[in-house]
Amino acid sequence: MRTVVVTNPPRAAIEKVDKLAEYGVATVHEALGRTGYLGPELRPVHLGSRIGGTAVTVLCWPGDNLMIHAAVEQCQPGDVLVVTSTSPNTDGMFGELFATALQVRGVRGLVTETGVRDVADLHAMGFPVWTAAVSAQGTVKATAGAVNVPITVSGQLIRPGDAVLADDDGVMVVPRQDVDRALDAAQARVDKEEASRQAFRNGELGLDRYGLRAKLAELGVEYVTAEEYGL
Repeated sequence: MRTVVVTNPPRAAIEKVDKLAEYGVATVHEALGRTGYLGPELRPVHLGSRIGGTAVTVLCWPGDNLMIHAAVEQCQPGDVLVVTSTSPNTDGMFGELFATALQVRGVRGLVTETGVRDVADLHAMGFPVWTAAVSAQGTVKATAGAVNVPITVSGQLIRPGDAVLADDDGVMVVPRQDVDRALDAAQARVDKEEASRQAFRNGELGLDRYGLRAKLAELGVEYVTAEEYGL
């Protein structure tokens, strides 16, 4: 591993990321063909936040948060800090002091495969965090890692400057070059869902709207009376 801090990564246009975040993780994930989702292991430490931002990536050693300190300097308004470690680790590598420093720089939240602590303080200060673990276990500052290099989080490749979306449904990444396509696809999905929503309000069934009666028949599903079933 090359131990570097990359100081000038290209970033997705923040106004486009802001618009993408309005659609929400589930909609954008589905619109892009069910890609980019970081999985159910990363959960918000408190509910009710929806953010989008550009990734500042951090690769740490287990139990060592030195590179998070190095990453703070590289953050700018609209960023989301994304942290992983070279091997699985759930120590509390991030807490209220880091969040304070990041809020001053306009950072919108944290996504980490490691652990966090000071959860009550994070909630009180309104700093959104999605994490794999909550742990009071502290860390050291002793081993070099990297900042703003490509990393893998929950099997998804995240490059510095990619769009990161997070809400109560989880976290996803949209590659920087795919943001425009994601915007078009998400709007198309919203329009389609609104048409279905109106149909359901008018009493139409999903079985009919989506042509699922034929699918049930194809799969051999039978409609029988209670007496025929023996109830």
